[in-house]
Amino acid sequence: MKESAASIGRTAGKIPGEDTGISIRKTFCSICNAPTHCGIDAYVKGGAVIKVEGSESHPHNQGALCSKGSASRQYIYHKDRIRTPLIRTGERGSDDFRPVSWDEALETIAQKLLRIKEETGPESVVFYAGYTKWFRPFLKRLAHSFGSPNYCTESSTCYQATAMAAKLNYGCFGGPDLRNARCLLVWSHNPFYTNTAMTRRLMEAIDRGLKIIEVGPLITPMTRYAAVHLRIRPGTSGALALGMANVIIAEGLYDREFVDKWTHGFEEFQRCAKEFSPSATEALTGVDAELIVRAARLYATTKPAALLPSASPTVHHTNGVQNHRALTALIGLTGNFDQPGGNYVVPPTWLNISTAASTREDQFKQVRQWKDMAPRVGEDVYPVWCRLTPEGQAVHIPFQIQSGKPYPIRAMLAFGMRYRMWPGSDSMLESLKKLDFFVNVDLFMTETGKFADVVLPACTSFERSELRFWVENYVMWSQPVIDPLYQSRSDADIIFDLAGRMAPDDGLMQKGYEHSIDWILKPSGLTVAKLKEYPAGLHLKDFQMPAYRKYEKKGFPTPTGKMEFSSTILKEEGHDPLPRYQEPRLSPHSTPEVAEKFPLILTTGARLPMYVHSRTFRVGWTRGLRKDPSADINPADGASRGIADGDGILLSTPRASLKVRAHLTEVVPRGVVSFYHAWPDADANMLIAPDYLDPLSGYPGFKSLLCQVEKI
Repeated sequence: MKESAASIGRTAGKIPGEDTGISIRKTFCSICNAPTHCGIDAYVKGGAVIKVEGSESHPHNQGALCSKGSASRQYIYHKDRIRTPLIRTGERGSDDFRPVSWDEALETIAQKLLRIKEETGPESVVFYAGYTKWFRPFLKRLAHSFGSPNYCTESSTCYQATAMAAKLNYGCFGGPDLRNARCLLVWSHNPFYTNTAMTRRLMEAIDRGLKIIEVGPLITPMTRYAAVHLRIRPGTSGALALGMANVIIAEGLYDREFVDKWTHGFEEFQRCAKEFSPSATEALTGVDAELIVRAARLYATTKPAALLPSASPTVHHTNGVQNHRALTALIGLTGNFDQPGGNYVVPPTWLNISTAASTREDQFKQVRQWKDMAPRVGEDVYPVWCRLTPEGQAVHIPFQIQSGKPYPIRAMLAFGMRYRMWPGSDSMLESLKKLDFFVNVDLFMTETGKFADVVLPACTSFERSELRFWVENYVMWSQPVIDPLYQSRSDADIIFDLAGRMAPDDGLMQKGYEHSIDWILKPSGLTVAKLKEYPAGLHLKDFQMPAYRKYEKKGFPTPTGKMEFSSTILKEEGHDPLPRYQEPRLSPHSTPEVAEKFPLILTTGARLPMYVHSRTFRVGWTRGLRKDPSADINPADGASRGIADGDGILLSTPRASLKVRAHLTEVVPRGVVSFYHAWPDADANMLIAPDYLDPLSGYPGFKSLLCQVEKI
């Protein structure tokens, strides 16, 4: 009989060896995003994980581990783990389920979805991927093999809009070449909280003399290292970028050779930027004009320079895509695109991780062409999104469920879905209730799972095998360090099992998970069998990184073959082709009448170091670091309202109110309230209207709207 995890956890010293029965097995933590997964040494005894440490031999994290990864045992062995497949017996939202076998659950799902496909077409079924991201290629292939165009992900409110903006300008994008950069423009990014492995490389670069320009309304751990901090009003990134472009162009600091030879629409962009003098930009952004000039000169004259944006803060606004286009335009303006020390373009290898190796991920995922399927969710409303993004726009799902146009959405097969991701999350919940059939796969019985008709138990990264690449040219085929707990299964196994029942004509998926991985890996020369020989991972030493300045031979993957200051695609779709600045739909400038009652700017979703969305709130160690939902308020704004630190307050917007606690801090500037977005007992997205969206991407304006706080 196996010992309990709790009793094993008390093993004195936890020293590996034959006498203790403890072994160290290599894996990685997948709680965060794919670029930040850290190598783990899992101490295992009696089939249970008794301790975790960062793996010193892993090149990505080199032994470091954040608070989330350190709490992995609490995550793995949490009491809320789903133990068996469940089928609903009562009303949606109740806890009335009956446990069933995997065969009954999967057969029920397959028969329901196939019946809906026969009645109203495969497009009536949405295949949705939330967290984690590792299984997405398999789910997308299943969706298309089934015949549905409606593969959607949580990236409908995350990274894809920044990628979309970069594609409009360059056709592709590249990350900062930190090893060779001399200046780094950090725009609304806090790697100390979101990418601790990158922080090590960043600190090494700072020690070598790297100059930091930080942009963002909040004080972060990065601020102390910044030569200049441009503390903008939320939602004004586009204005600041155009103000910096104004200085760079007016003072002749731009790269004339690159601009003349490799750009389209510079003269129109120049006229657009001319409106943003330093004083005019200060009036819009709140940033001192002298600081704007200093930052523009530093970025333009310190060669090479790179831009480090985050996944979504600059696009979580009703003007988000054009904001991000304006700031990424600074790269080409200064000639730092695909240059050593600039923003280096390396095609993604697997799950958006770029290495020297090549794979067939895109061919695997897109098994059927878009033209051979019905229009995607949101294609009629967000055509630019659908031209540039290989998935549907999930934010539009509740609108289409409710309208039934252009066709009905009747069912959803979801993995790791959280309905509170949507703005006006109550509206999304009401839409889910209208579905004929809803499946959710997760580790825990979440508030979303309670509204599903079938709930399936997934397992953690400690209990499965998966392919993972890291930017350090490192690859690993992980192997389970423990058996899946209870009756949980790998998401990939679930998807491939469903493919056997729902997509029998997909010959590759019928051959199974590992065979599919081998097919994907073929251009690299790697195989699952080869990677199994290296359980701790393998350095890609014999692989060559791509050259710099690839556009000199191939041009840019844009309609003009050049970097486009003026976007051909936006013009074709009837939008302004220039990255003009527009105020957020709710702001002191655009809606002064609303600001009379709601005078503060609300920005939501800034990262806290111990939380990643909703995933670690249930974990005792991480929740204990900040137990109560609380809004960050500048002490001056608190004092003027009679609010002391820890007081109960009412946080209100024109749509709704929440009761939370006040956290007085200089981290936020005067006039701004910052509120994390995933508190289980205080849903930030209830405060935001469902249609408070960027018209180009469909992204919600999470980070710039109006609010008021009052002491309770």
